[in-house]
Amino acid sequence: MELLILVWRQYRWPFISVMALSLASAALGIGLIAFINQRLIETVDTTVMVLPEFLGLLLLLMVVTLGSQLALTTLGHHFVYRLRSEFIRRILDTHVERIEQLGSASLLAGLTSDIRNITIAFVRLPELVQGIILTVGSAAYLAMLSTKMLLVTAIWMAVTIWGGFVLVARVYQHMATLRETEDKLYNDYQTVLEGRKELTLNRERAEQIFQQCYIPDAKEYRHHIIRADTFHLSAVNWSNIMMLGAIGLVFWMANSLGWADTNVAATYSLTLLFLRTPLLSAVGALPTLLTAQVAFNKLNKFALAPYKPDFPQPKAFPDWKTLELRNVVFHYQDNAFSVGPINLTIHRGELLFLIGGNGSGKSTLAMLLTGLYQPQSGTILLDGQPIAAGQPEDYRKLFSAVFTDVWLFDRLLGPQGKPANPALVEKWLEHLKMTHKLELNDGRILNLKLSKGQKKRIALLLALAEERDIILLDEWAADQDPHFRREFYQVLLPLMQEMGKTIFAISHDDHYFIHADRLLEMRNGQLTELTGDERDAASRDAVARTA
Repeated sequence: MELLILVWRQYRWPFISVMALSLASAALGIGLIAFINQRLIETVDTTVMVLPEFLGLLLLLMVVTLGSQLALTTLGHHFVYRLRSEFIRRILDTHVERIEQLGSASLLAGLTSDIRNITIAFVRLPELVQGIILTVGSAAYLAMLSTKMLLVTAIWMAVTIWGGFVLVARVYQHMATLRETEDKLYNDYQTVLEGRKELTLNRERAEQIFQQCYIPDAKEYRHHIIRADTFHLSAVNWSNIMMLGAIGLVFWMANSLGWADTNVAATYSLTLLFLRTPLLSAVGALPTLLTAQVAFNKLNKFALAPYKPDFPQPKAFPDWKTLELRNVVFHYQDNAFSVGPINLTIHRGELLFLIGGNGSGKSTLAMLLTGLYQPQSGTILLDGQPIAAGQPEDYRKLFSAVFTDVWLFDRLLGPQGKPANPALVEKWLEHLKMTHKLELNDGRILNLKLSKGQKKRIALLLALAEERDIILLDEWAADQDPHFRREFYQVLLPLMQEMGKTIFAISHDDHYFIHADRLLEMRNGQLTELTGDERDAASRDAVARTA
């Protein structure tokens, strides 16, 4: 399996060591059976030392078996830790556009359900390994006692394993379908949790979501999990019954066919009884490994960025003067809407406002400008030099942003990821009227349960603390009260310019357009600059302009 091959590649020598321990455990188990056969069945040893020797073998078997299982489980957990960390790292390196295509629900399912299934598989993997090794080793020992009986028993066991494999294959089929259904359920959970206010107000919609979305997905999940458990339990019981049948078959071959004496038959039966638990455990562990392979395949299908262990330090552009988008074009894969060609030159220190109706391409332009979306064609230039397509991190280092769907981090960071400048933080807390509302401890924000407008203010503080040259504000003032909205346009934006910031603000507050150095408009994916009478008209009534 691909999953085990990957473990082998990443942990070859630890894996070899664990297999050696497992072999030693199997050898001791078979040795214990041989000891019972030779010292307690064939020739009864009445010496005093036989009991200490037997107990010593038991203790040694327990220590080695426990050691091999713990070593294999520990190795598995190290692998899962590495897999989870690499998955998170790849998400961080993947283009925002790809993350948006996948959706948070499927990624969360990968981080929780898929990683959990892989973890469970490695917890059960020792049972599978022990079962296989003990079966092979015991077969070799039984061959020494009676080749004919081993041949018949092997055929019986082959039928047992084949039947179990057929049943487990059906388990695998249902587990694969089950994983797809889990994605649907995660979407349902997300809808219920994130739309809780709207669903509380509209009980008809709540019923529709519950009855027409959740219930069908939950029933589908129930169907496949019941079928998977049915085939799994059938496989376990099939193996159990066939193992007991093998014992009866052994005594029939010994007593009815005369292939062996009673002592050999007893040893055969003892060995089969010894194998019964590890073999059944192995059959029970196999579906978890198959489920883990399904989960591993699902993780690979996300097509995230390749794993890179380090966070390379982006190159800085401290003395840039102009930023230019030249013939930049972008279109979404899932619909016909496109933006561009965009031609825009931004001079350092400018304050630009962008207006436009819903769906005009404003947010897409913001994503292109900040380097979060990669243009399909066209060039982004800094001081006339094209930005290297393979190093978008260098370009993104110019930007801080506050998007409409703001996410608040609980730690203030300054340049190069160092602690934020305390003087700057204190100054802007005062400007943002949050000095007595925000609890800070060593650069960490302790209270994030704030109103939407207050969250936007803290997001602006986080952006300013980074001390980057360009700040993008996506309808930042929309959630502020009228008084503070005026404060933002008339006081805060000029203060940012005094700090040397270049500001790109998406806004519909036409009363304050007069404060912008330039006024831009997006319409049907095309960008134009409004000047003269057009700018005056937009400043009087932006709503009419963007209708």
